[in-house]
Order: sequence, then C-alpha cells, then structure tokens
Amino acid sequence: MFFSIVVPVYNVEKYLKECVDSILSQTFKDFELILVNDGSKDKTFDNLKVEKIAVQEIPEGEEE
Repeated sequence: MFFSIVVPVYNVEKYLKECVDSILSQTFKDFELILVNDGSKDKTFDNLKVEKIAVQEIPEGEEE
C-alpha cells in the first residue's frame, strides 16, 4: 500500500527538520513526502537537503 504524506509549511524553520526526520524514521517506507511551501518568509528550506521529498511552492498571490 503506497500513500502520500502532505505537510503544509509556513515559517517553520525551527521545526521542519524534526518533523521530516520523524516522518522518515518510520518503519513503513512505502510512501512519498510532499512539503507544500505556502510563501514562507523565513529560511524554512535552506538547511533541508533530503532526497525523495517533493517540495511544492505556492507563489504569493496565487492561492488556489
């Protein structure tokens, strides 16, 4: 069973690495992790270099 984990991200520079590490450390591995950046103003993604993570950015003023 494959599934997606979608994590909305907005100005969580202090917490994102811990969140991602927790998800990736699960024993079940048949999933994809999708981080949706909703216009973060901080350095949320600067120190996050993990393979197999899809990042979707939503430009300001283009909310769906």
